[in-house]
Amino acid sequence: MKQILDAILAGDTAAVGELDVPEHYRGITVHADDAGMFEGLESKEKDPRKSLHLDDVPTPELGPGEALVAVMASAINYNTVWTSIFEPVSTFSFLKRYGKLSPLTARHDLPYHVVGSDLAGVVLRTGPGVNAWKPGDEVVAHCLSVELESPDGHNDTMLDSEQRIWGFETNFGGLAELALVKSNQLMPKPAHLTWEEAASPGLVNSTAYRQLVSANGANMKQGDVVLVWGASGGLGSYATQFALNGGAIPVCVVSSPEKAEICRAMGASLIIDRSAEGYKFWKDPVTQDQKEWKRFGARIRELTGGDDPDIVFEHPGRETFGASVYVARRGGTIVTCASTSGFMHEYDNRYLWMNLKRIIGSHFANYREAWEANRLIAKGMVHPTVSKVYPLEDTAQAAYDVHRNLHQGKVGVLTLAPTEGLGVKNTELREQHAEAINRFRNR
Repeated sequence: MKQILDAILAGDTAAVGELDVPEHYRGITVHADDAGMFEGLESKEKDPRKSLHLDDVPTPELGPGEALVAVMASAINYNTVWTSIFEPVSTFSFLKRYGKLSPLTARHDLPYHVVGSDLAGVVLRTGPGVNAWKPGDEVVAHCLSVELESPDGHNDTMLDSEQRIWGFETNFGGLAELALVKSNQLMPKPAHLTWEEAASPGLVNSTAYRQLVSANGANMKQGDVVLVWGASGGLGSYATQFALNGGAIPVCVVSSPEKAEICRAMGASLIIDRSAEGYKFWKDPVTQDQKEWKRFGARIRELTGGDDPDIVFEHPGRETFGASVYVARRGGTIVTCASTSGFMHEYDNRYLWMNLKRIIGSHFANYREAWEANRLIAKGMVHPTVSKVYPLEDTAQAAYDVHRNLHQGKVGVLTLAPTEGLGVKNTELREQHAEAINRFRNR
């Protein structure tokens, strides 16, 4: 592994294809034997630091259409938090199901799960049938793993019956020194970014692009009022950028003055600090407060000059969903991709059906959407939102920070890269956007 890293750091990436692939590598794992360790605890009481391990694991066999990547950096997503606390189910159920698909996928059904759904790194090896990528290519990976053997996915790969999220529903993820991906997960690394910056947008940037911009999601247009929950967070920060880039009007919902300031730094001006304004959408664990929905809607109209949101960018889930359905304009769209505060949503259906609103489910992105989202990063039109970076050894603490919402933007992880700041090839483009690239740092 040291020889591989030395070649990459020396800029001799073409040489990595001639080096031996290590038989083992270090990766962040959860163990099947630990799956019941948090039984009886509330989600917020479950601690990723107790379940995430740094292990030495065997390098997997490389199959057709696949690539083995030397991972320089990765990042924490909420799916890694879910994996670490075994919610809503243990990911070992996903691995077991995938392992039954074929002799090749049986590699994934192991008593440990190497996690992580982001990476930036260098291709080490490619399997039979891979022509678009070669050893030495600097890449990032999106997290859609798809078989495409049925007709279902050929219009939109996210609809394929064997679509999975790499590093969550498959093994050999990106929070490791090596990672196994399908070759059609790979995209060019943005040349003006460091390894940790390039690794951080993948999952959330592509998810926000499909959810908000794509015709498969909300199909945002110029002038749309877009309510963005968690607008300074890992997902919301990209939604805010897409809204501003696309001529829409973001209304940013945050939970502190510091997060409000980040939204202003991105260029947003309509901001609701839900903590300062005291919104409590639930009277108790089973009863929502519709007066709070109305107060929230009135505040949005106050900021927009009387307009309700054309689009509500939803991902908190249970805590906010009733309010989201209520505040969307007549004929508006609530587009949801996650449920970080709970999966069982409740809303008053009268406000949906009588006002002809729509709820759209959105899940990650297809290859085309992910490629377009990455292209915007590479052109300096959308920027990474890295606030803090941990070494691989401290990944469990990084996941804890995300679980407890102690972070801003994205939390990066150095895997093979020995320090931050490495990997920049286009210094001119970087200098043009240095302030935007660094606006989340140390917040």
